[in-house]
Amino acid sequence: MSKFFALDSLNLLFMIVLVIVTGAVMIYQGKQNWRYYTIFTLFFLSMTGAILSSHLGLTWVFVEATTLTSAYLIMQHKTQNSLEATWKYVFLCSIGISLAFVGIILLLIGCDGVNSLAYSDLYSHATAINPFWLKLSFIFILIGFGTKVGLAPVHSWLPDAHAEAPSPVSAMLSATLLNSAFLVILRYYKLMELAGVQDTAKVLLLTMGFLSIFVTAVYVYKIANYKRMLAYSSIENMGIIAIGTALGGVAVFAAALHLVAHSLIKASFFLTSGNVLKLYKTKEVAEVKGIIEQDKITGWLWVICAMLIVAVPPSPIFISEFIMIKQMIVEHHYILCFVFMLLLTMVMFGIMRAVVKTAFGKSNLEEKTKLGFNKYLPQIVLLAAAIGLCVYCPKAVYDLIAGAAQWM
Repeated sequence: MSKFFALDSLNLLFMIVLVIVTGAVMIYQGKQNWRYYTIFTLFFLSMTGAILSSHLGLTWVFVEATTLTSAYLIMQHKTQNSLEATWKYVFLCSIGISLAFVGIILLLIGCDGVNSLAYSDLYSHATAINPFWLKLSFIFILIGFGTKVGLAPVHSWLPDAHAEAPSPVSAMLSATLLNSAFLVILRYYKLMELAGVQDTAKVLLLTMGFLSIFVTAVYVYKIANYKRMLAYSSIENMGIIAIGTALGGVAVFAAALHLVAHSLIKASFFLTSGNVLKLYKTKEVAEVKGIIEQDKITGWLWVICAMLIVAVPPSPIFISEFIMIKQMIVEHHYILCFVFMLLLTMVMFGIMRAVVKTAFGKSNLEEKTKLGFNKYLPQIVLLAAAIGLCVYCPKAVYDLIAGAAQWM
């Protein structure tokens, strides 16, 4: 059984995040038809399989299963835009997973005498793997699974899919699906380290990480659709996690902390965007005014989510980004540090400008819509948990994140 599924300090963190976010989404979305719940359950199980799998080939199967199961959820509204976004998602992610399969084949070519794709076998024979084939395979693995993670430049499906999917589905895509795919990259990065060829992996991760933040920084100056804004924010944050992983040292702990914080905050942000959409019946920033006046709880949730996602204290993202900046300075990466802070500032300005514009002022709606308590409770709990990570992190939670970071 351990050859195919195993629980360790790394995937335990991912599994806990998956369960917490899924529970919050289930409470928010309320009653749905049996077909929706069946597909939703299969989506959850496919992510669970991808997280718990200890075999690279089996992990590939489960990641592909997440594409097939989540496609139905994305096109729930059955509009032309949602259907186009779904087909784009399936097409691009299928190409990505095909490239990842090529990477697995290249790995097997370089594995002289190792006839297993179990992570434990690969790790124990890491030094016996041909460095050339290992480096080449990592390129395909990173691009392939990086497509599913939403790392630039293979991110183009993500803004469309997140923008057109129902808000609870967007929360699952951003806060759990991206993590599941990124875990595969982390497993493979560990193999690169054990084989002593991690420098190549670091350069590629840093490149895609900074490119992801750059793409987001450029987009936020032309924000028109607030759900697409949140989608690009996910691209940015996965890029930050990739950068933290590549930097090494204490930045790896920051990357693990950032992953947890992003999942909690972004899930809350997307669920709150569902409230905004229900109130205003539009996703256009220009057509949304005075959310706080229209619905005080939704309005303040909207503002708090924005502040926390752009690293305004007491956001745990502030701590993770601060640690990464410190690591860059310690390692004398001054240019990277300057670019990192500049891009983060640009993203912060763009997101907060859109949020302030929509949250404050006089509402442009004549009638008020009353939302149920389940439309507020999940976000409040998720944000409280995120703030708790910054203000007071229990020892058990700290040990959980530190354990995952040590594995990374």
